[in-house]
Amino acid sequence: MSALLAVMVAAALCLPLRAQTTNAITILMLDGKTGKPVIPSNFLVRIDHLDAIHNDAVRINDEGLGTAVVPANASFFSVQATYGESMDYYVNCDAAMQKDVRTIHWYSIADILATGVNAPNECYKGKYDDATRLAAKPGVFVFYVRKTNWHEMPAD
Repeated sequence: MSALLAVMVAAALCLPLRAQTTNAITILMLDGKTGKPVIPSNFLVRIDHLDAIHNDAVRINDEGLGTAVVPANASFFSVQATYGESMDYYVNCDAAMQKDVRTIHWYSIADILATGVNAPNECYKGKYDDATRLAAKPGVFVFYVRKTNWHEMPAD
């Protein structure tokens, strides 16, 4: 009986030492012009420069705040969002000044967890960048979007 108790105590003491298998990142999407929260149809989360989308690990609450659960060994993170019943993509404002507005930018998960990351707001040629700037907190990824213009729509 005392051997069983000793094993249970040892197991309980080891629980905090177990390696963490996942990390949670809070996703806040804001309008690039107004800085107000935007509620997407869906977030498209990618990890470690891979094309695979990890939507199974993303939850969105009624206010549009997302939570993405990523593997603890993942290093980089990107997110896009959809609207119109998930048929149309928002343009991420960190790519708004590039020739291809669908360019995916990657952010360090370690930085997001340690200090938070506020992605650049290049929508509207930086005109609203200061007005929409929000300080990110540890574990929070803040990014800015705008709806796709008619000439940016993919050809069918």
